[in-house]
Amino acid sequence: MNFLQTLSGTATATRKFADVVAPYGTRILDTRKTIPGLRIAQKYAVTVGGGVNHRIGLYDGVIVKENHQLLTQSLPEVFRQFKNENPKNFLIEMEIESLEELQSALDSGANRIMLDNFSIENMAKAALITNRQVELEASGNITLENVEEVAKTGVDFISIGAITKHLRAIDFTMLMESADTRPP
Repeated sequence: MNFLQTLSGTATATRKFADVVAPYGTRILDTRKTIPGLRIAQKYAVTVGGGVNHRIGLYDGVIVKENHQLLTQSLPEVFRQFKNENPKNFLIEMEIESLEELQSALDSGANRIMLDNFSIENMAKAALITNRQVELEASGNITLENVEEVAKTGVDFISIGAITKHLRAIDFTMLMESADTRPP
């Protein structure tokens, strides 16, 4: 019962976000921030709620973050290696934190660019600059209150860790009723 309540909480939270962004063609993504031991189940619940699974683990996609960028001399070479060593549908995503990093991300060969903690204004600018050349994902501090504004910017995806880590279980009951006490 608790398991079902937890997964229903994940699906319900996802549905709330997915319904808001649906008119804009934007899709809600989960993250790897799941309850320990429940990743696969929670990711299934996200799809039931109308969301899309981002990555299950480190084996089905990579996100090149600022630490990776600091450790390498040649970011384009890192991306070439990822592309050469993995199947065509392997997700290679680059996280950026400013518009100044956008051109480098476009030049890198990433399939997707994550706009981390961007303002609404800068998300819209990034969407105009990229002109659908690459998928854009918004991430960071996105709530039910601001998700529609984010979707209006033209991003393809919005990732929300809260749908799997800050969830509220849905209360179910398995109270049995006898035939004599059921309402007519």
